[in-house]
Amino acid sequence: MRQFGMPPGVLHPEKTRVYVSCIEYRHPCVCPHKARAKYGGLMTKDNNPLCLPSGRLCAALCSAAPVVLPALLLAGCMVGPDYRTPAPPPTDSYTTAPLPDQTASAPGASGVPQHFASGEDIPAAWWTLFHCEPLDALIRQALANSPNIASARAALRQSRENLSAQFGGTLLPHVDAQLNATREKFNGITFGEPQFTEDLNLYNSSVSVSYALDLWGGARRGVEAARSQVDYQRYQLQAAWLALTANIVTAAVKEASLRAQIEATEEIAKEEDAQLTTLKKQFELGGIGRTDVLTQQTLLAQTRATLPPLRQQLDQVRHQLAVLSGSPPSDPSVPEFRLDMFSLPQTLPVSVPSALVRQRPDILSADATLHQASAQVGVATANMYPQITLSASYGTQSLTPAELFRAESVVWSVGAGVLQPLFRGGQLLSQKRAAVAAYEEADAQYRQTVLLAFQNVADSLRALDHDASGLRAQTEAWQSASDALDMARGQYKLGGISYLSLLVTQRQYQQTVVDLAQAQAARYADTAALFQALGGGWWNDPVPETAAVQ
Repeated sequence: MRQFGMPPGVLHPEKTRVYVSCIEYRHPCVCPHKARAKYGGLMTKDNNPLCLPSGRLCAALCSAAPVVLPALLLAGCMVGPDYRTPAPPPTDSYTTAPLPDQTASAPGASGVPQHFASGEDIPAAWWTLFHCEPLDALIRQALANSPNIASARAALRQSRENLSAQFGGTLLPHVDAQLNATREKFNGITFGEPQFTEDLNLYNSSVSVSYALDLWGGARRGVEAARSQVDYQRYQLQAAWLALTANIVTAAVKEASLRAQIEATEEIAKEEDAQLTTLKKQFELGGIGRTDVLTQQTLLAQTRATLPPLRQQLDQVRHQLAVLSGSPPSDPSVPEFRLDMFSLPQTLPVSVPSALVRQRPDILSADATLHQASAQVGVATANMYPQITLSASYGTQSLTPAELFRAESVVWSVGAGVLQPLFRGGQLLSQKRAAVAAYEEADAQYRQTVLLAFQNVADSLRALDHDASGLRAQTEAWQSASDALDMARGQYKLGGISYLSLLVTQRQYQQTVVDLAQAQAARYADTAALFQALGGGWWNDPVPETAAVQ
């Protein structure tokens, strides 16, 4: 017998049946065909899924175990390549010719011989090997205040949070609580009874759980890619740390070199000015012609003309040091550097080639990028296979707030869904091919990074050897030019040589002074370049936020 005119969801007067409304059978656990809701029929509380007792709910959940458990066991499968870091180049040396046991020596503190210690480790604070306290203090200030370091640390924290989000969002179930209150108008035309209409309120509270089974490892590959991004940002932090320290050392050495060149040029200009004064007196006495005076004036002007560019370079280096230390260019606290403040390290640790690929931040960053690309191949492959999602919900539903938490208002659902892509216009296959191409690109970039790293080390080693020989030759040239100038000045006073011969000797000496200062600075700068090329020893840093985990 059909009953109309009663609000849906209200118990029948016999207390054993309940009216079924379109609202009720819209719940995913209610089958409109089994409920005969299409015909507006009646259903007892015993066969209404909306009114199942908790014991039968547990039995329904347990009945799904034979299907769910095998699916969970399959979650160990992971499609896509398992990443392995490429092997280093098969070589045990950086250069074709073997390195000498030590470099050449020259007079002075900048000319001490340096010994190459193969296989020895590099200290984290490698710049302390120069034994320059102002340099050490400036670098420590820079590491604490540099915006580049702060930016790299923030990027590392961001990648870690993204990893946590990726893990929680793909590998853990989603649990949500929901509370709804709606008012709507019910129309019986849905059941073929257009004359039946009713305005009603509907209240619903529920907790839902959903979980996507990672049958093919796509989610785990996504987490693997996110973890590789964390590694990449960690090594980028080390790269910023190494670049900052190396740039400060190089800039400090350059400042010291420029100061030496400026001081030498000013001294030469002072001597030339004194000589010009002497020539003017000789001209007034008729001993020489005016041409000699004009020539000396030209030489003095040319010498002084070289000073503004040197001072401009010095100002730029000073500004660079201030900015690198995290201060504005106007900061007067940046220390001044001179060559005699540095001590040349006499022992140079040189890592073996097989260890270099585990030390250089740029190589490790490229390796992390390659690892991420490998994981993305697995993600793209897993997207082509069936995706299974499990879901369940438990809550209450009623027409009044007072009835919301009664036992007869309980509703629940348990479900599973399978999604198998059939036709996407070639999208998934193209995405997989693109991921493979991206992996090949990252692999080529990794190999190029390794080759450039080996080149950097080889160039630095050879530069140190040639710098030592060049400094010795330049020191000899400067000494010869100095002796020749002293002799030429004495001969000129006695009338033994012409002024033109003296002028040539002066120009030679002036050039050797500048070249000597540059040769001395080159040994310090190339020593710092070697430490940078070898990775800088960051793996020995005891500070966890600064040192990467091997």
